[in-house]
Amino acid sequence: MKLSPREADGYFARPDAGKTGILIHGADAMRIALKRQQIIAALLGPGGEEEMRLTRMPGAELRKDAAQLLDAVKAVGFFPGPRVVFVEDCPETSAPAVLTALEDWQPGDAQIVVTAGQLKPSSKIRKAFETHPNAYAAGIYDDPPSRAEIERMLSAAGIRDVPPEPMTVLSDLARDLGPGDFAQTMEKLALYKLGDTAPLVLEDIAACAPRSTEAALDDVLNVVAEGKEGEIGPLIRRLQAQGTTPVSLCIGATRHFRTLYTCASAPGGPSQGIGALRPPVFGPRRDRILNQAQRWGARRLEAALTVLTDTDLALRSAGQSAPQMALVERAMIRLAWLSRSR
Repeated sequence: MKLSPREADGYFARPDAGKTGILIHGADAMRIALKRQQIIAALLGPGGEEEMRLTRMPGAELRKDAAQLLDAVKAVGFFPGPRVVFVEDCPETSAPAVLTALEDWQPGDAQIVVTAGQLKPSSKIRKAFETHPNAYAAGIYDDPPSRAEIERMLSAAGIRDVPPEPMTVLSDLARDLGPGDFAQTMEKLALYKLGDTAPLVLEDIAACAPRSTEAALDDVLNVVAEGKEGEIGPLIRRLQAQGTTPVSLCIGATRHFRTLYTCASAPGGPSQGIGALRPPVFGPRRDRILNQAQRWGARRLEAALTVLTDTDLALRSAGQSAPQMALVERAMIRLAWLSRSR
């Protein structure tokens, strides 16, 4: 039986222990891994692995020993409760073993969970699950988690009071982060809000979401954009001690000032432009970027990007004799002065 993406989301959260099994297939290995972890955890409940109710086997091994899958499905466990046999990354050459296990499955046997890469509609494994009256096949695509799926993840984390704005930010993060990074962010958010019944706010998400640059680099770029030239030198020394190269610092500065220029040059002004940034920014960092874009304006930001472009060309020039970090520091000080000019 074939599950649509919407049906699959609900089934992964609440699977039927009486089914023969499920095939999870698709091109994105991380998304598939997250889904099979979810469904196996839902089937076995807490303590399933410790009670040896989960059997794992690589799909490629079934080519050499086709009987091991059926033997695992029929085996009697030491502990009561549902059992799962997980076949990982099953190739098409292992189809005979999978088809035999599906045909010989009986109520009380272990449920079969098979993962595979992208399978053609003509695949024997895919057709077997899609046409089986008591099994499912779910294709996993590169679509980000839906709002309903995010709400289920929040509920599982014990976070139930989520106002519209934080939910919008989480939806943006789901689109811009990879599935593994987003899942880790949700796990951090669950720990961060553990025992906290207050509504979810943007600051909570900002504390848990991955940052696009190192904190020290953010610090130096912020003091440059805010015209605090006296703090630039010590921060650059710290970055240099951490192994940051002059070229990477110049690239980071160029990225930051391009972000500011995108906000400042938007038709509706910085307040509208900041909402179009990808990846999205939120919390205190959003307020800081908005204030910086409003302070600079598009004209001065164009001049700042010219300074950074010239510095980048100088750094990459073979005939440059001046110390490279000194060139970058001088450019940063020029930018800090430029932020105060009229």
